[in-house]
Formats: sequence, C-alpha cells, structure tokens
Amino acid sequence: MAKDHGSQIKDDKLYEDLRKQGESKEKAARIANAKAAGTLEHRGERLEDRTKDDLYEEAQEIGIEGRSKMNKAALVEAIRNHK
Repeated sequence: MAKDHGSQIKDDKLYEDLRKQGESKEKAARIANAKAAGTLEHRGERLEDRTKDDLYEEAQEIGIEGRSKMNKAALVEAIRNHK
C-alpha cells in the first residue's frame, strides 16, 4: 500500500512510482495530481501542437523562470527540459 503523502498528493501510488523512476518531487506531484484530476490526457499532444498560451500556463505551473520573455519555441524547450 502506498504511503499517504497528505492532501497535497492526489494519487500516492503514482507519485511513489514516479519518484522511484527518478522524477523530482515537484514533477511527480504534478503528474500524479493531473492524472487524479483527469487533466493529464491533453498533455499527450506534442508540445509543438499546443498554443503558446497553453505552453505559458504549463510553464507557470511548473515554475519556469523567464517564461514571459520566451517565444513558443523557447517555451517548448524549457518545458521539455524541466526536471
């Protein structure tokens, strides 16, 4: 049984699996919570196929610095390389 990580983590088992795979705490929490909320599916799209506004929102959610000065290509690169 997965450890209870409190109300911050919505899917404790997925969170633990992601951490074991080497994902950061932040990224594992983000993915586990998105999966639990049913909002992970749109992330399956290629980043290049998403709008700049959508990419900006994701960059904001994951805390990418300097995102307001980035163009779409830079946002794609920053999101893709975020660990």
